[in-house]
Amino acid sequence: MKSTTSMTVVLCSLSLMVAAAHGATPGPSDADLKFRALYTREWAWREQQQMVDQDDETGPVLPNLPDVNPAAEAQRTAYWTEVSRALGTIDPTALSPAEHVNYAVYRAQISALLADQQFREYEKPLNADTFFWGEPASVARRKLKTEADLRNFISQMNDVPRYFAEQTANMRAGLARGFTPPQITLIGRDDTIASVADAKAPEDTVFYKPFLAMPPSISAETQAQLRAEAAAAIRDKVIPAHRALLSFMRQDYIPHARKTLAAEALPDGKAYYQSKLVEFTTTDMTPDQIYRLGEAEVARIHAQMLDVMKEVRFQGDLPAFLTFLRTDKQFYATTPLQLLKEAAYIAKQFDGKASTYFGHLPRGRFAIEPVPDDIAPYFTGGRGGPGVYIVNTYDLPSRPLYSLRALTLHESAPGHAFQMPLAAENKDQPDFRRKTYISAYGEGWALYCEKLGLEMGLYETPYDRFGMLSYQMWRAARLVVDTGIHAKGWTREQAQAFLRDNTALSQHEIETEVDRYIAWPGQADSYYLGELAIVRARARAEAALGPKFNIRAFHDAVLELGSVPLSTIDQRIDRFIAEGGRGPYPDEE
Repeated sequence: MKSTTSMTVVLCSLSLMVAAAHGATPGPSDADLKFRALYTREWAWREQQQMVDQDDETGPVLPNLPDVNPAAEAQRTAYWTEVSRALGTIDPTALSPAEHVNYAVYRAQISALLADQQFREYEKPLNADTFFWGEPASVARRKLKTEADLRNFISQMNDVPRYFAEQTANMRAGLARGFTPPQITLIGRDDTIASVADAKAPEDTVFYKPFLAMPPSISAETQAQLRAEAAAAIRDKVIPAHRALLSFMRQDYIPHARKTLAAEALPDGKAYYQSKLVEFTTTDMTPDQIYRLGEAEVARIHAQMLDVMKEVRFQGDLPAFLTFLRTDKQFYATTPLQLLKEAAYIAKQFDGKASTYFGHLPRGRFAIEPVPDDIAPYFTGGRGGPGVYIVNTYDLPSRPLYSLRALTLHESAPGHAFQMPLAAENKDQPDFRRKTYISAYGEGWALYCEKLGLEMGLYETPYDRFGMLSYQMWRAARLVVDTGIHAKGWTREQAQAFLRDNTALSQHEIETEVDRYIAWPGQADSYYLGELAIVRARARAEAALGPKFNIRAFHDAVLELGSVPLSTIDQRIDRFIAEGGRGPYPDEE
């Protein structure tokens, strides 16, 4: 007589055979059901905690800001610790193929969230690039389309004093243990607070912007009421909270922030920096390995840059050529509108190529707008995402046109403003994948898109191609600069010199970018490592499939994933090859 376990296995096998014979799809396994219950419950809790992106243009405006007090943070630590324990009880090999991918993505998410809690990242809620006081201001820049959204935003503004006070208390705790951004990266960032704190009237702040032109569906009487309530919230809550924060920043935080640069100089710094590398690159590479890879890639791209110099018959060495590019007026727009129009033209040129390289296109479209004036001096050259590609028109002599094509392919389409809507529109994936972002995948894809511009014929001149190479060099150089700063004792000046000697970036961009790397350990490494993963996966597929390789099917297979760890890209392309190069949307190949 067979054992009960053996008999169960036989019966299950027979059930699957019968289901297959009748064309039925087997139901989810017990492991699938257990895993789905775990991530569904946790994601709903995470959304309640507002620990997800609240800047989504399509998402609702919430009536309050997150709780970030010590009790709330302790609760998050305890919750994610229990989730991590529960994950450990699930055998990933027992999951269906789809849930196996979900498991890899979800486990990386929970590990990163838990690491941030364990290192008390919430005690450092700012860096040179982003800061917590920008969160409610970012909602003010959205186009609020309903009365409910406008009322919720007023409620959110009334919550600003509580939120700022909790963040300030966290920052004081970080300051006491030396857990702050480097002081040098904070210089001038207080200006973004002062733009609100020094306002003479509510109408002079960005917070009043949504109430200037409200939807016509709202009656004139209600509009007047909303304007009055908004003005009161800004006058009585928002402006005073910004004044208190500005005083704290200028009198306490910035003067006493740490003078060191390296992440490894922070408390438990080596482990902290490695956790950031794991979070942003989704690999287990060490700082030394990343540094050496960066050196090799810088040398390789350097040779390609010299080839372009010869092509344009420039008489002089690379430093002289870089000086020429940074100073010759032919390479720079004379007005902000010219820069915006050129970016729009490039984006439309891609539209004419899209169907040749992609089978499945996003439904969402994007606008092209300037970076807001109050953050432009410290902002990157541009940034893209669902619904918008913003171009920095501040300091036009630092915004070269020869780099604009690479920037536009990266930030608009087929980069961020293309990939992110595709991920959000994929209803076959759980929300924790559709609504989150893994830097190695997202930035790696966008950097790959810059290089793809060569195949698409979108670099019209040798200078455009040099701009693309300079951007490739910039991301390869980041591998050296980030690890140099955070693990090898590099100075700020040393990092700036490395970018100045190897890229065509303007001095302004070099300064803002280096400060971003100093204040945001590990993130800079995600771009090039992500691009390499996609490039290598494509080369492997081309070699294996030969004439059966279809570029549209390959791109669709990569994009269908959403935002995933780099190892998941390799696994997906293994399946792509095994299936003979068939994409996820066969009717569109």
